Amino acid sequence: MSIALWALSTPLAAQSAFTAGLAATLGDGWQIEGADVGIVRPLRLGPLRRWTAVGRVGSFVDQGSFFGGQRGVLGGIALGVRTASMTVAEIGTDPDFTRITFDLTVEAAGYLAANSPLPHGSQWMAASVLPAIRVGDPAATQFTMLLGPAWFLGHASAVRVFLGLRAELPLAQGPPAP
Repeated sequence: MSIALWALSTPLAAQSAFTAGLAATLGDGWQIEGADVGIVRPLRLGPLRRWTAVGRVGSFVDQGSFFGGQRGVLGGIALGVRTASMTVAEIGTDPDFTRITFDLTVEAAGYLAANSPLPHGSQWMAASVLPAIRVGDPAATQFTMLLGPAWFLGHASAVRVFLGLRAELPLAQGPPAP
């Protein structure tokens, strides 16, 4: 809630993009499935070009159950930084083309859970290294797939595969970032 208030109180021209999407862990047994909503802002720090603040709400799902597999809920905040995008391909004709880019996102998240089936308890942190493929115009809407390992750190540690599917919608017009 504090992030939302902070984002709404800053001038629109200073904001980069609104992001929303799905977040999940992959694997057997218990999985986390949820939704992300946040903001993407420019950052000029060496190879890092963007930072993100995302709120995450989700549930635990038992993949071995046919009915009633939902067992608990969780909420969290994820902060991340990402590198400059490397263009892989441009499809279409100028000026209406679609750009496919690749970048790397590093994300740290803190979670609170109710009725958690995980050995981590009700509070834990996660760190993720997420290669990302982005499709779209950097100055307009982009669709992103993030896929990589997430280290869950708490009372016990575990590594799961994190999958994120997000859309980024620009909030203000400005020159496209490099």
